[in-house]
Amino acid sequence: MDAPYTAQDTLDFRRARAKRFLRKVWGIIARRNTDLLAWDEVRERLKLRGFIRRGIQTVPVDKIVGSVGRYRDFDNAFLPTNDHNSTRWRKINRAFYDDISLPPVTLYKIGDVYFVLDGNHRVSVAKEHGVQFIDAEVHEAVLHVPVTAQDIDAETLTLLGEYNEFLTRTRLDVLRPEQNIRFTIGGGYTRLLEHIAVHRYYMGIEQQRPISEDEAVVDWYDNVYMPIVEAIRKENILEDFPGRTEADLYLWVIDHKHYLKEAYGHDVSPEEAAQHFAEAFGEKPLLPRVRAALAHFAQTLVGGETSTHP
Repeated sequence: MDAPYTAQDTLDFRRARAKRFLRKVWGIIARRNTDLLAWDEVRERLKLRGFIRRGIQTVPVDKIVGSVGRYRDFDNAFLPTNDHNSTRWRKINRAFYDDISLPPVTLYKIGDVYFVLDGNHRVSVAKEHGVQFIDAEVHEAVLHVPVTAQDIDAETLTLLGEYNEFLTRTRLDVLRPEQNIRFTIGGGYTRLLEHIAVHRYYMGIEQQRPISEDEAVVDWYDNVYMPIVEAIRKENILEDFPGRTEADLYLWVIDHKHYLKEAYGHDVSPEEAAQHFAEAFGEKPLLPRVRAALAHFAQTLVGGETSTHP
């Protein structure tokens, strides 16, 4: 593509740069990050290991959220952040006006989002002109967990990376496709791997035979994890812990179950442990107790006034 550019293309580029400046200022005021996502950071956090070539596809432009090598040259709306590549941008802009066919861009796909390997300026121009779809050669990352645009932040990506590693090691998504073990806290999946390893060890002792990894994973999920999750659902305990997940509560309840066993000298059921945990640490159970305490305090005041003034 060797099309010359015109004054209109220069005007379009200056307009895009001005929009970038305003977005940057607004981002500072609103404390919102406007940087384009860096592929290397996402790859490292998700622990990606391989790709499948999907060929040429038509891709929604608004699903392109990052870049492999040009993440400093564009912001997260793919507006240019500097003038270094203005000539390239203006030539591609002229090709857009002249309806010149350009080669497909090359994208890495992760879940539901894409990162530009080649064609950042083409994506930038397309976004600037409101183009909804773009032709792309797509290479999709091998990943066991879904990824959406809402998941693209450092904390969520770290959790998704741990989840992906957990599923890679356990194959639980294959053995129990309905599973959906999500944490809001880091380190949870490592603890689950420890639980499965211990469960496998005791299964071997009880059954006096070698236990395969798949067998241990399935037995742990069916007979350890799910009974506690079902108790959590039965008692509606998630309502007492806003923002948390069943997996979060599984870890807390199983720890609490061990605590109660030591305290009382005998084992308790998952339902008992879950209910006791919710009553002790849940947010909502505190409200009735607070109201009761306030009511008692008010009644004491009223009683005191009555005795003082018969």
